[in-house]
Amino acid sequence: MNKYAKASIKAVNHYNHSIVKDIVRSWQIVMLDVFPTQKPSRNKGCPRSTFLGLCENGYVKGVPIGNYKILKNSKNKNYAIKALKLLKSNPHLATLKPKILWEFVMNGVSKTPNSQMDIVLALWNEGLINLDNHETTHL
Repeated sequence: MNKYAKASIKAVNHYNHSIVKDIVRSWQIVMLDVFPTQKPSRNKGCPRSTFLGLCENGYVKGVPIGNYKILKNSKNKNYAIKALKLLKSNPHLATLKPKILWEFVMNGVSKTPNSQMDIVLALWNEGLINLDNHETTHL
């Protein structure tokens, strides 16, 4: 599990145990902890928009639907949601490496991953994904 995957789990736990309910702030606090001296890694957009995109659409348990400063048409959020659709239809995919899940999501399009599937798989495998309020067609 890479650092962004671990950070996504930590951010959810931080949020759920914090007095201040702000998932963006929880992500920032965890990023400071995980990458104390690596500012570019802390500010990396793909992991951030993947994680917060799932949060703002209500896919992360304990985090309400909201506007978490992600572009409505965020490619990373869309990749993550597509991965959830694949995982829901075939949970065995959760046992694969993130790069393999990425290849399924990209469906033949050549694009380098940037920890998107690491985050999706970490949240999925930790039981932190909420599919109860979502119809399969919206995934």
